[in-house]
Order: sequence, then C-alpha cells, then structure tokens
Amino acid sequence: MNNILKASCLAIYLLAIVAIAGALPHGIASVLQLVAVLLLAGHVLELLVAFSAIKRYPGLLIDSIGLTLLFGFLHWLPLRKGGATQ
Repeated sequence: MNNILKASCLAIYLLAIVAIAGALPHGIASVLQLVAVLLLAGHVLELLVAFSAIKRYPGLLIDSIGLTLLFGFLHWLPLRKGGATQ
C-alpha cells in the first residue's frame, strides 16, 4: 500500500510537470499544478515537524530530506516507528 501511495505522489508531480509543457488541457493542468504545489507545501511543513524522525534515516540527511519532500509521512513515519523505509 505504501508503494502505491508513493507512486501516486510521483504521478502527481510528473503530471504537473507535463502540464507545464502544455500537454494537458488547461482545466486539468491548473488543478494538477495546484495539487502538486499544495502537496509540496504540506511536505515542507512535515519536514519541519518531523525532523527528529527524518534524521533517523540510515543514509545521508539530504537524501532523507529529499524523500520527505517527495513522499512526506510515507517516508518519515516508518522511521519514527523504527522500521526501514525504501
């Protein structure tokens, strides 16, 4: 389930980028871009709130920050619970 949610996050970001290129209808493009910006803004807030869990990532801190910006709680919540994340 976690992988499906992560794929959905990536799909939203990818479709928003495709929308910038003009490959999608304007109505859909503007909604996707808004959703992507709101998702990213929420993940930035999560970064500030869950930084102690984010530091538990076994790799580089910058990698964990990047994964949090992409996936939010899907990345840091397993770290907080003590499990591994991929």
